[in-house]
Order: sequence, then C-alpha cells, then structure tokens
Amino acid sequence: MGKTLAQKIISAHLVDGDMTPGSQVALRIDQTLTQDATGTMAYLEFETMGIPRVRTELSVAYVDHNTLQCGFENADDHRYLQTVAAKYGVRFSRPGNGICHQVHLERFGIPGKTLIGSDSHTPTGGGLGMLAFGAGGLDVAVAMGGGAYYITMPKMYKVNLVGSLQKNVTAKDISLEILRILSVKGGVGAIIEWGGEGIANLTVPQRATITNMGAELGATTSIFPSDGQTKKFLEAQGRGNAFVPLESDPDALYDLEITIDLDELKPMIACPHSPDNVVAVETLSDVKVDQVCVGSCTNSSLQDMLKVAAMLKGRTIAPGVSLSISPGSRQVLSMLADCGALNDILASGARLLECACGPCIGMGFSPNSGGVSLRTFNRNFLGRSGTRDGQVYLVSPETAVASALTGFITDPRTVEADVTYQVPAQFKVDDSGVLMPLPEGNDGEVLRGPNIKEFPKSKPFADHLTAEIVLKVGDNITTDHIMPAGAKILPYRSNIPYLSNFCFEVCDPEFPARAKQAGDGIVIGGTNYGQGSSREHAALVPMYLGVRVVIAKSFARIHVANLINAGILPLTFKNPADYDWVAQGAKLTFADIRASMACGELVITDEESGRSFVGICDLTERQQNILLAGGLLNYTKNGGQ
Repeated sequence: MGKTLAQKIISAHLVDGDMTPGSQVALRIDQTLTQDATGTMAYLEFETMGIPRVRTELSVAYVDHNTLQCGFENADDHRYLQTVAAKYGVRFSRPGNGICHQVHLERFGIPGKTLIGSDSHTPTGGGLGMLAFGAGGLDVAVAMGGGAYYITMPKMYKVNLVGSLQKNVTAKDISLEILRILSVKGGVGAIIEWGGEGIANLTVPQRATITNMGAELGATTSIFPSDGQTKKFLEAQGRGNAFVPLESDPDALYDLEITIDLDELKPMIACPHSPDNVVAVETLSDVKVDQVCVGSCTNSSLQDMLKVAAMLKGRTIAPGVSLSISPGSRQVLSMLADCGALNDILASGARLLECACGPCIGMGFSPNSGGVSLRTFNRNFLGRSGTRDGQVYLVSPETAVASALTGFITDPRTVEADVTYQVPAQFKVDDSGVLMPLPEGNDGEVLRGPNIKEFPKSKPFADHLTAEIVLKVGDNITTDHIMPAGAKILPYRSNIPYLSNFCFEVCDPEFPARAKQAGDGIVIGGTNYGQGSSREHAALVPMYLGVRVVIAKSFARIHVANLINAGILPLTFKNPADYDWVAQGAKLTFADIRASMACGELVITDEESGRSFVGICDLTERQQNILLAGGLLNYTKNGGQ
C-alpha cells in the first residue's frame, strides 16, 4: 500500500511512535516560527529550559500582531524578542517586515520540511508542500531546544479538485466551500491533502490561502504536492534550489475523499459569527456594507493585491464604505509601489494599513457599532473585530472589492469590465528586515521591560481533588472567548496576572473574580471547546486563576495540548447527556486520579447530590506524566522527554 504525501514526511521525521491513526507519534522539527503576541511567552519558556542555543535548522521570531504602540508594553516586547533572538540563534523579522505566514512562505519555507509555529495558521506552509502545524508556545520552545513534537497520528483526508475556476471565483471560495461541507469540526483529527486535476493551475499563494483556512476546519494541517507551481514560486523568490518534487503514491489510501467541481463553484461568503456559516454571495445582494478589509495572512499576497488594484483602477469606493488594504509583507508593498498598483489602490479612496495582522485580531480598524464588515480574513468570531456587535463576513478579495465599489454585498461575477494584471516572473528580494542572530559563543544581553512577568507556576496533581465548577459554557467556545484578542488586551500577553482580568470576559465578566475566590476550579464546556487560535494564554490564564480541570463534550486539537502543557486535566463526558445536569457552582470530587488516568476513565462525584458520572481521560503515558508533574515545563525540567 502506498503512502500519502503527509505520511511520507511523517515517516521521514519520525522520532518515536507508531503511524497507526490514533496512536502518538513524535516528530523531528526542522523549522519554527513565533509571532509577538505568543512569542514573548515562548521565549520566556525557552530561557527557563536553560538551553544555550536553538537546535533547529531555522527558527524565526516575527513581529506582526502588536504593532500599535500606544504605550511602552508592545515596544518592550519587541525589544525583548529582538535581543533574545540574537542571543539564542533565532532570526528576527522586524515590525513592518510583514505577517509571519506570508514572509515565511516567501523567504523560508521548503517543501518536505516540518514546521511548527505558535500561531494556528502555520499550516499556510502546506501551500509549499511543507508539513506545518500550529502549536502552543511551549511546544515550540521544546522544539527549538531540539525536542520532538508530539501529536496523535492523524487520519488522512483527500480533497480532489476537478475543472477550473471561473471568472472571479477564487481559492478563498474553495476554502469557504470546504468549510460549508465539513464545518469547523469536520477536519478534527485529520490531515487534509489537496489534489486532482484542478490544482494544476492554482499558484502557491492560492494554495496557501486554502491551507491557511484549513485551520478553521480544525484539521491537524493541510498540504499540497510540491510540483511545477511550487518550483515556479521558489524560483521567483530566488530560492529555486529549495525545490524538491513531492507527491503521494498513486495507490495511497484515504479515510475520506471529497470532490469539488470548480466549474460549478460560485463566490461564497461566511456569515456572522462562524467561518462555516457559508452561503453563496448572490443570496445576500440586499445587505448594505459599512466596511471592507483586504489583507491578513489569508489573502495578502502580491497576486491578491494586484487583482485588487486592477479592480479598483479608475474607480472610487462607495461613499458609505471604508476600505482598508493591508499588504502581507514589505516585499508585496514595495512591488505594489514600484509597478504603480499602489497608486490605483489609494486613488480609489482606500486606506493603506501596515504590513501586519491589524484588523484581523482587532488591532485597529474596528467596524462601527452594529456595522457590516466584509473581510478577506479567516475568522469572524463574535467580538474579534474589536466591536462587540460588529457583523463580520468572510469573503474573497474579489468579492470584497466588488462590494466596496457598490456599497452592498456584490457577486464579483457581475463586475462587467475585464481586469488584467500580471504577476512578475521575479520577485523583489530584500531581506534587510530580517536580522541575523549573534554568532554562536557571543553572550548577548536580553532586555526585559516591566510588563514582562514570570511564567506562571502550575501545581502537580495530587491523587484527590475537590473543586468548584466556576463556569459552564456551550458549544464552539473559541480561544477568543477564553482569552480575547484586540488592541486593549494584546499588549499584556507577557503579563499573565494582568491578562487574567479579561479571561472569559465575552462569556461572563465575573469569571476571573469567581475563579480566584474558588481556589481550585473546573470549567464545563460543550463540543469543539477551544477552537480557533493556538494561543496558549487560553490555557495559561485559566491555570493562573486556579482552573485544574476542563470537562467538555469534545476539544479542539491545539487547545487540548495546551491544557495538558499548562497542567490542566482535559476530560470528555463519557455520556454527553451528563453535560445537561452538571451545574455551575457545584463541587465535584475526583478520587484515585493517578490510577484513573492510567485506566482512561475518572469517576466524578457531585458533592451535594452524590450523583456520579464518568469522564474519559484519553491521555498517553507521557501526557499523564506531564499532568502529574504540573505541566510540560516542570516535566521537561525534571528530565522528561
């Protein structure tokens, strides 16, 4: 039996484990990336390990999230990241150089290599044929130290594309269509490989849009073959020597196969407040638009921006619309300026934002109260834009521009004039925005500002625990619910004590005070608990507030790993109906924890009623030992691998 592309790369990087789906595998990691909202904590964790130099082939620290500097906090974090990167052998991408996923695709990604990043959209690298995973910062820190990355061996899904994209139907529409088919839970536990005749004409930036959006499916990662399109892209970046052809074996087997006919695909749109709330754009033509944002790690490539400029050329956006443009990298912005496309964008009335994540994480350009905002981004969770009642829709750049011009949600196929643009055969290469680390043996000084606090300490598990249910929430709770983003909160990502005041603010503003008062706490959740961002703060902050256990109907992959790393026990209801009767404020008792972990089931008793239920403890022996040690950092310091 042949192997899928992902299985080939996993096999080549396997350090330990059995490649049977559902078993644990340990992988050697070639590259890592961090961004500033998660990176400060990751490097604090790395420093705690006492390792003198990173041991990966390449590690890059990016600054792309917290670029609004309204106080000293963000600037201090940037200074810390630059100095810690210089000391420990990490390249540093300066503020303004671009969004981590776009820059990494342009300048560092290599087909067949493994990459983990402290950002859930790291699978963008799969557009180049990389096996790229989003992970918590602590997992990234361990990988930088030479440690393996542990995952549950995924199932293999295949999406076959047939036919070809029609006018103004795009890779973003493919992404939204697969979300419509599978939902935000449909990719959990799987790697999604893209193939079929329809991929032949998809460029690497288009493929990267699709693999980026795979994170919204809950997939472990997504990947395309490395072929002629990959070679063309790498040669355009002056990195043709990095190309290697990669594909699955013809007789590879998949757990699920889906076919999408590109000839029949229409422009699609995700409605508030979930990426899988997808309908055809043509069904919403009566919806008035207040704001349009083009950019983010999903749709900010040169190809995207040239198409946007061509559609805007000689036109003016509707009077009631505010349009922002965020190029994905300094390379993209510079090339737009050189060819005159930037002038076409600005002449339309659009506003140019920095080459950064910006509005996607609520860092500026929030919509008006109750405003309809069309965004070429990957997430439209409630309140993520920075406006609590903002109505955020996810669209392609083509739909975004067509709607900005008319003032209403508009099917871009109705745009009459033909637009032409040409992506250059060679890209403008200028890596001066990436600072090299100090040579090995140079002991550089690491500078820390007053907002950078120590990594919080977790508690090892005793054999008996009685704790209060301090919060009960519903289905599809995202990391934005648990630990919100936005300009007011993101600057404090390196200050867990202050950050804790905002934990679960979207669900219950009283949660932080109640959790502190309880001492030891339990959170009850529904299905797909912890979907969304890889931010480990959604585990570290609850841990700081005393949360010891989270019991849910099901978990998102990265978040359950982050809970374990933080020393929080994740359990699932053996009988989902038990979720209905457990109540916030009740006290639950867990007995014989060590033995129960080993057998995979914990009996949990309500102290007042005496009623019991069973929590499934689906943990490997290593994960059990991490929890018993009080988290991955304690486990690693104690000699665990």
